[in-house]
Amino acid sequence: MTTSDADAAIAEVMAELGRNGRQAARALAIATPEQKRLALQTAAGAINAHRAKILAANAKDMQAARTKGISKAFLDRLELNDARIDGIIEAVRTIAELPDPVGSVIAEWDRPNGLHIERVRTPLGVIGVIFESRPNVTADASALCIKAGNAVILRGGSDSFHSSHAIVECMLDGLHAARLPVEAVQLVPTTDRAAVGEMLKGLSGNIDVIVPRGGKTLVARVQDEARVPVFAHLEGLVHVYIDKAADLDTAVKVTLNAKMRRTGICGAAETLLIHKDVVATHLKPIIDALVAKGCEIRGDATVMAMIPTAVAATELDWRTEYEDAIISVKVVDSLDEAIAHIEHYSSHHTEAIITEDPAAVETFFNRIDSAILMHNASTQFADGGEFGFGGEIGIATGKMHARGPVGVEQLTSFKYRVRGTGQTRP
Repeated sequence: MTTSDADAAIAEVMAELGRNGRQAARALAIATPEQKRLALQTAAGAINAHRAKILAANAKDMQAARTKGISKAFLDRLELNDARIDGIIEAVRTIAELPDPVGSVIAEWDRPNGLHIERVRTPLGVIGVIFESRPNVTADASALCIKAGNAVILRGGSDSFHSSHAIVECMLDGLHAARLPVEAVQLVPTTDRAAVGEMLKGLSGNIDVIVPRGGKTLVARVQDEARVPVFAHLEGLVHVYIDKAADLDTAVKVTLNAKMRRTGICGAAETLLIHKDVVATHLKPIIDALVAKGCEIRGDATVMAMIPTAVAATELDWRTEYEDAIISVKVVDSLDEAIAHIEHYSSHHTEAIITEDPAAVETFFNRIDSAILMHNASTQFADGGEFGFGGEIGIATGKMHARGPVGVEQLTSFKYRVRGTGQTRP
């Protein structure tokens, strides 16, 4: 088969997924809350019942990834174990019990002419999710889309293909039990990159939104080539700022968790800024805690003078999402300088301030234009599950429609219902 023949075959497969997805979306849009809840609770039970099968599939993916020499951060995102499967099950069950957004009235009002107007939530339609190594995205995206009345087309990376396939089978069990179309959750059956290109074209108008979950290269391609709206963030260049009014114990504890809990996730801190007034008291305890956990320090001149093991930070370090046990550290003269640094280098994902000064918090919150802002809390709470959404389909840093964790409500649009008693417009 020639390359053109192969591409044509993939295009036809993808077109069929699009048509099936559109048809399923119509059925999901009018599914009852009870049906969707049953589908998700059954799916959660199936994931638990087929735990061994899912772990075996993931072991195949992990072995293949190790053979390729994949990075430690990538392997961490790919790996499943009993605790992570428990987390997936809990997320699906939590989403199942969320209030059904479809048909809920966002606002309503009466006009002087007697018209009664309602703004009502409605599904987006068909969501295309393109992701790389995280198998949990398969379950989170499926569950969130079903709850919001959307069909989903999942294109996982080759590295997580077996894991994703095993999880999708469980989601289909749930749809079948609830008498909903199994085409509401479709996994692209090929790992050929041409399939991504077809999705980005919109599958002849059958995809309404694309959500990429993966590295900078993948997200950049999606943002550059997509012909449909995109919910995405390019990278997680996350900052923690230690203010002059920061409590030392809080600063140490929060910074350590923000950086080292899981270094490969998008909410992990990559740059630490510290006010000059607390350098003498706060810098060394924070750095010592990070180093004790295996973190490499890349610092400015002040940091280098105080921390002999630190490596000199370059301009590139302030722009780098390490996804590893590395952090860049800079001393700033003021809150204003910290804000200026963040606004210049940030990817507008998540930032945190550690302080006991309420005025500093308000200034930080008001002047920084990132999707998520934290006060005295780890940046690793930048997650839909931690926000009470049950899970997330991704983090959006754009300003149109969705921003921050994309949960059930963000996967809906709205329409207006206008009720009259025979009014005509003069």
